[in-house]
Amino acid sequence: MTDTLFETETHTFGFSTEQVHAGYLGEAGYGARITPLYLSAGFIFDDFEHAKARFAGTDLGYVYSRINNPTNAAVEKALADLEHGVGATLVGSGQAAATVALLSILQAGDHFLSAPSIYEGTRALFRGNFARFGIEVEFVEHPNDPEDWHRRVRPNTKLFFGEAIPNPKNDLIDIEAIADAAHSHGVPFVIDSTVPTPYLLRPIDYGADVVFHSTSKFLAGHGNSIGGVVIDAGRFDWAAHPDKFPHLHKPVFEEDAQGTTWIDKFGAKANFAYARAVVAGRFGTSLSPFNAFLVQQGIETLSLRLDRHTRNALAIATWLEQQPEVSSVDYPGLASNPFHALAQKYYPRGAGSVFAFTLAGGEASAKVLYDAVEVFTRMTHIGDVRSLILHPPTTTHSKLSQAARDRAGIHPGLLRLSVGIEDVDDLIADLERAFRVLRGENPPSLRGSDAAGAYTPADGL
Repeated sequence: MTDTLFETETHTFGFSTEQVHAGYLGEAGYGARITPLYLSAGFIFDDFEHAKARFAGTDLGYVYSRINNPTNAAVEKALADLEHGVGATLVGSGQAAATVALLSILQAGDHFLSAPSIYEGTRALFRGNFARFGIEVEFVEHPNDPEDWHRRVRPNTKLFFGEAIPNPKNDLIDIEAIADAAHSHGVPFVIDSTVPTPYLLRPIDYGADVVFHSTSKFLAGHGNSIGGVVIDAGRFDWAAHPDKFPHLHKPVFEEDAQGTTWIDKFGAKANFAYARAVVAGRFGTSLSPFNAFLVQQGIETLSLRLDRHTRNALAIATWLEQQPEVSSVDYPGLASNPFHALAQKYYPRGAGSVFAFTLAGGEASAKVLYDAVEVFTRMTHIGDVRSLILHPPTTTHSKLSQAARDRAGIHPGLLRLSVGIEDVDDLIADLERAFRVLRGENPPSLRGSDAAGAYTPADGL
């Protein structure tokens, strides 16, 4: 796979150059080098004809920030370029991104297949909300066996879904194999690529048709904003399947029964246009320009941060694997991990920095260690520059039965880490001290005798 992104007639630029320059649309007013923050609900029309042209689409300028905004447009262009897609739509959260990505394809009566290991919020969305819409999800038991996908396909199956690096177990999927299986049945493959970001993985290069992210995580990177994005590859042949995707073969203007269809007007970008105008636009999932601006700032340092995140994560996972109290470490960057071969194929720059480890002592041991850390922050989030720790069995996965948690490998002693960009020696020292507490020792605080009265990241929750 190529390591480069943006091509001109004379030169091809690398990722770190593209992340800084992609999406910049210029700023005619004062010559600002970064796209300014445009906090405006609407945009002025010069006259009657100008307004008419904007609404007719013959003038592609801005109308209303629920539909588009210059700040958002710059970030959308950058993310589409970085993911090798043809277009991107920013939305208000990662959950909104999942909703827009799938509801642009699915409708009542449809069935879709999903890999079993996915974010619990997405699982609840599929099983609860989508079910109320008459959309059925079926979870594949063995996602890396294409035959398990093939045998579950029905006449009303409309897409395959998976998560690039599942949180928290890191049980990787074979993206290329699943995309091939989906395409053999004439349906698209949609993937949540939040954890790797386009720096570690570009799923479109391996056959994915729609990619989405929670931009709240690594893309923004600083724990300061909520957002999401949906990116379309522009490669799936929607025109070839009018029976599967009838909405794209209907007129853009619904009252004009003989009018131009989405396929006629937008071709390979039909799904992108429909998702943006009909699903995101009408449901009102728009992202605040202020949060888009924060995502823009985060993207500019993405490669630098991810390099540090992944190096730190591998060092910590290696250290944890050596601790006698740890029964397993779910990090595919480790040679001992069953998904290591997939990590080498898809994540040569590093296997991310969100992973779990399980303590043999169960919940009691997890509680002691969780309460003992001083540098790791106790909170529910991932992808922050700060290192975070959480106990999924009593938080993110607490609504599942114990049997369901056991099937998913979420055992009582499991703790999830989102490894940040701090000095790795300090992070390991923090964990080492916490393990000493777990062993019944009384180690001194890393912050000194007056630490209780000082600022402590562990108070983050």
